[in-house]
Amino acid sequence: MGRTRAIWLLPGALAALPAYHAAYAVQYMSIAEAQKAAFAGASGFAPVAVDRAALDAAMAAVPESALGAGWSPQVFAAKKEGATEGWLIVDQVIGKAEAITYALALDAQGTVTRLDVLEYRETHGGEIRLPAWRKQFVGKTPADPLRLDADIHNISGATLSCRHVTDGVRRLLWLYAHALRSA
Repeated sequence: MGRTRAIWLLPGALAALPAYHAAYAVQYMSIAEAQKAAFAGASGFAPVAVDRAALDAAMAAVPESALGAGWSPQVFAAKKEGATEGWLIVDQVIGKAEAITYALALDAQGTVTRLDVLEYRETHGGEIRLPAWRKQFVGKTPADPLRLDADIHNISGATLSCRHVTDGVRRLLWLYAHALRSA
């Protein structure tokens, strides 16, 4: 009798366990691959140190979806014949529960030329990698409002990823306008 009762209790005990949200990480591009894809004609990429005050100001201007007070994107100046051809900024935002690493390419005037998802760690919402969704950012500048459901379309089932990447791009455009434009 004791063994039979234990078998009947097993499904209930398993159902009572906390749900495990399985996450996985898939790297789609390296930083070097993103640099080459965005600036095929560049002769090199120079890392750019951004002043902590500028980073803090960008965080304060667009705090949504950031990964915390230590937010520090990687900035590279794409060089061609000694001149800055544009910028590649590698950043992370929170998706639903995990980080999304993406690269934003800007031309020398601060216009978005490309958005790539480098690494995606969530189980859902990976549709943000679709070229049609990412292409919505091309041509955007710091003057654009960049709001989900306004000038950037949402993807059903990927709402948080869409919202947070959009917020992240808006933050990077703010950073360009206030810290990189004059660099």
